Amino acid sequence: MKREFKVLSINISEKKGEQKKPVERAILRQDHGIVGDAHAGKWHRQVSLLAMEDIDSMRSKGIELDYGDFAENITTEGIELHRLPVGTRLHIGEVILEITQIGKKCHHGCVIYKAVGDCVMPRRGIFARVVRGGEISCESSGYYNI
Repeated sequence: MKREFKVLSINISEKKGEQKKPVERAILRQDHGIVGDAHAGKWHRQVSLLAMEDIDSMRSKGIELDYGDFAENITTEGIELHRLPVGTRLHIGEVILEITQIGKKCHHGCVIYKAVGDCVMPRRGIFARVVRGGEISCESSGYYNI
């Protein structure tokens, strides 16, 4: 069965450790990631994704948050990313991403963790590799099959 979701924001940073900034569109290169993003490269975490619903849960703790504040490359809506199994393929336009990792170890030095004592990215963020490249925009919709 086909399940749909929306891309709300695409976020990149030129250097690791910097906050990611929203861009209108991005080119994703096969086996590389988002062109111009510091985390792109030949490894299993080429693209990171986080659901807006999870960002909203952190906002409810009293912190102001914008797209890219969790260093996510793609902010989605309408998909429970953390519930998808590794190996699931996400289709965004012509791009195909394959989930390679759910969550990551938190370095506990992030601004969000220091502000509210919690960070959703280690539990709910996902990582993917680019199986098929192409261009995506903030107006893109996507789907996956279950």
